[in-house]
Amino acid sequence: MSGKTAPVESYAHLWEDDGHRHRWVIWNTAGETLVFDRDINCPVDGGDETVQPEVLRRMREAGVPETDEYPGGPCA
Repeated sequence: MSGKTAPVESYAHLWEDDGHRHRWVIWNTAGETLVFDRDINCPVDGGDETVQPEVLRRMREAGVPETDEYPGGPCA
């Protein structure tokens, strides 16, 4: 993010149940926890370090799947 901190609510699409709930996965890698977008097959911005813990908390509370395994498909 660029210098400004976006409010947590700007990430609400990651945990709201809008029919695409399982598009996003919480992926625990060896070194960090990422938000992974299965549609574009790569990690996405889950917020800067000041909002990421709350984004992840809300995603977990909403029942977003969480895995230690790579959640995407093969890269082309």
